[in-house]
Amino acid sequence: MKTTIYYFTGTGNSLATAKRIAGRLGECELIAIASLDGGQEKIKPDAKRIGIVCPVYDLGIPMMVHEFAERLDISEAEYCFGIVTMGGAGASALHILNDLIKENCRRGLDSGFTVKMPANFPPLFKPPQGETKDKILRKAEQKIDRIAEKIKDGKKDYPSFTPFSSLFLILTYSKFLKEVRGYDKDFIVKDNCNSCGTCSEVCPAENIVITDGKPEWEHKCEMCFACLHFCPVEAIQWGSRTEGRGRYKHPDLKIHDMKAQRGEE
Repeated sequence: MKTTIYYFTGTGNSLATAKRIAGRLGECELIAIASLDGGQEKIKPDAKRIGIVCPVYDLGIPMMVHEFAERLDISEAEYCFGIVTMGGAGASALHILNDLIKENCRRGLDSGFTVKMPANFPPLFKPPQGETKDKILRKAEQKIDRIAEKIKDGKKDYPSFTPFSSLFLILTYSKFLKEVRGYDKDFIVKDNCNSCGTCSEVCPAENIVITDGKPEWEHKCEMCFACLHFCPVEAIQWGSRTEGRGRYKHPDLKIHDMKAQRGEE
């Protein structure tokens, strides 16, 4: 059965997940959500099995994925699954994704899965390093393989309602959707910036332009922090909250992968 997997990634966790699932399903096409046009037309995949893989942001899904889900029509698919990668809680993000798709085409996900990955939101905490990080990644790979088998077998597996995360979702996610585009106003560039332009190259939203050798953000931010994590000299900070917090990107992620996500070679 042909499979199409749509993905969004900022630090590589979701892309690594999508690639591993694809490798085990066979006859699979990976499509970056960031490479799609931003129009209003419905997106109707021609594959019979459809997947969406993305990270969890504020207990929900990234804005770009939110807008994509509102356009996705899976009415002709035989099986549809969602996978969210996360450092903490994430079931609520799957419920959001499911509800958005269902509103658009009157059917939702057949299955939804969560995969714990190294947390990488430095305004709140320092990303794990060394063996701690490696252990999380090994466990993630094992779980992804189990998920792939369930998808192959067409099993329906969906997380139950979680009152705790749902409550926090109400408190945080609506604010996130309203304000996320402007959160980039808090990014600052330190004097050690070497004008390499990497931050602009890896931004999935094409939100960064280089002016006089320095990055400027254009207020269409996804808050994926790819710019911060990829900066080779750690010159990019988000206010004072990311100083000394370390950086993270999935060990398999390359700048080329981020360019490809935007539809660039």
